[in-house]
Amino acid sequence: MAGCEDKCGSDLEHATRQERRILIIVLLINAVMFVAEFSAGLVSGSTALLADSLDMLADATVYALGLLALGRARHWRARAALTSGIFQLLLGLGIAAEAIWETFANGLPDAATMGIFGVIALAANTLCFLLLTRFRDGEINLRATWVCSRNDMIGNVGVLLAAALVASTGSSFPDTVIGLAIAVVVIHSAWRIVIEAKEQLQVR
Repeated sequence: MAGCEDKCGSDLEHATRQERRILIIVLLINAVMFVAEFSAGLVSGSTALLADSLDMLADATVYALGLLALGRARHWRARAALTSGIFQLLLGLGIAAEAIWETFANGLPDAATMGIFGVIALAANTLCFLLLTRFRDGEINLRATWVCSRNDMIGNVGVLLAAALVASTGSSFPDTVIGLAIAVVVIHSAWRIVIEAKEQLQVR
């Protein structure tokens, strides 16, 4: 029995090291893509790119909290998830406000820049999604990382759709609508994380 316990402990330690390594990789990918997409959004004047970049920043925060939560007690992990959920919720509301503000602003976003960075971001998030798939049925913080990556891919497709519509219609309206849609996805996912984390905190 002692040998079995030692082996299980060794396996858990190995799994935690693997999880930590994967979370560090996706954290770095999202941090780099946040800087790249946010800069592209400012240069191109695209609400959708800005929204997607801020989603990347929120995800980087989730991954960082997931790293901190590894190997800690259940209540600590739930608190970390609650913190990340609230952060994402506030960020989603900020993105929605930005999208609404852009409705009254003038100017046409650069569809070519939107398309290029939309493709790059989709490739990066697809890689993250594949790396995190093993966590889709894991504990709340690790599961949250997989959900975030999945939502990012949806947002990236939205940016590409917005770029195509801006180019074909000559209107900034599709960019604003997609930016708002990304905000809704972020808010919905964040709210689910907050609710689940609060339920876990209530369990004694």
